[in-house]
Amino acid sequence: MKGRAGNVNPLWSRCRSPIKNSQRNGWWGGLGSVAMSQSGSQAAAFFRDVRQSGVVWLVRDDDGSPTSLSSDGTRSLPFWSTSARAQRAAKIWGHDLRVESVSLEDWRARELPDVAREGLMVGINWSGPRLVGWSFTPTEVLNRLAAADQSRGRSAERAVASSR
Repeated sequence: MKGRAGNVNPLWSRCRSPIKNSQRNGWWGGLGSVAMSQSGSQAAAFFRDVRQSGVVWLVRDDDGSPTSLSSDGTRSLPFWSTSARAQRAAKIWGHDLRVESVSLEDWRARELPDVAREGLMVGINWSGPRLVGWSFTPTEVLNRLAAADQSRGRSAERAVASSR
C-alpha cells in the first residue's frame, strides 16, 4: 500500500469542508515533482504523530479547504499531523487560510468515509516550498492506522508479559 506521489499541477479547487468538494478552481499555486525519500519520511511521521496526539490538522478559509488535481487526474485533500506543519502550509498558500484540527477518532469515523464518497485521495504531510508529498486512498489510510493500532497493542502485550 504505497501512497501515490503528489506530483500535482496548478489545477486546484476548494472543498467547502474537508468532505464537500465544490470543484471550483481556486488560487492555490502549482506544485512540482516530489522527492520520494522526503515524502516517505513525511508519510511515516504523519501516521506516528496522529497516533500519538490523536489529532489531525487541515487548512481552510471561508470558502473551504484546498484540494489538488494530480497529473493522473486524481484529486487530493491534504492533511497534516501537527499544527506547525499545517501552519507552514497555510503560510505558503496564503490567502487567509487558517489551521483547524479534528480528533483522529472523528477523522476516521466521519471525515475519511466522506472523503472516500467524494472520490478524493488523502494528502499526507505535504511539505517543502511547493507543498508536495504522497497521497493515499482513504481505505489505505484507515488500513495503515489499523495496522498501527494492532502493532501498538502487540507491543503493549509484550511489555506486560515481560514485566511479569
